[in-house]
Amino acid sequence: MTEVNTARSSDSLRDHFLLAMPCLSLGIFSHSITYICEHGESGAMGIIINQALDLSVNDIFEHLQISPHTDFSGEPVMAGGPVQMDHGFVLHRGSTRSWEASLKVTPEITLTTSRDILRAIAHDEGPEDHLIALGYAGWSAGQLEQELADNSWLTLPGDSDIIFATPADRRLGAAAAMLGIDMNLISNQAGHA
Repeated sequence: MTEVNTARSSDSLRDHFLLAMPCLSLGIFSHSITYICEHGESGAMGIIINQALDLSVNDIFEHLQISPHTDFSGEPVMAGGPVQMDHGFVLHRGSTRSWEASLKVTPEITLTTSRDILRAIAHDEGPEDHLIALGYAGWSAGQLEQELADNSWLTLPGDSDIIFATPADRRLGAAAAMLGIDMNLISNQAGHA
């Protein structure tokens, strides 16, 4: 990935959350919140931010033979989505440094896929606000729009504090609360007007 312009069309869901409706009751998207990093005519791409793997950031560093200066055993790695689950993705905010492979989602939030950011995080030189995930969620052209028409997702503008300052198990509820919704009270019966 190389740095790209953050301009977007008015119908783009870049920098938005997708909240899984109860009809998505199976698999990785069940009770998920996905942060959309890219959305355009060719499709969409995002990172699920609330599905922790049974893996810590320390485990990732050990696998990559990186010796961290700090203990990251309490920091979970997220299941970012069902595509390329053997590839790492780092969502981060507030970094003034450039990384080898990054997509600028907003002026504040960047998605990086290169190892240089992992080495920097391990050595306490990377962005303090970061989320590490394996895999991503992807949609082909028109697929996300169809899922939205099928009432599979609720959408709302992204909030970096939910991504970086809210515990993973509370992110879905915090985002839903921004809409005034309790996800536990939503029926799995979709209605179409």
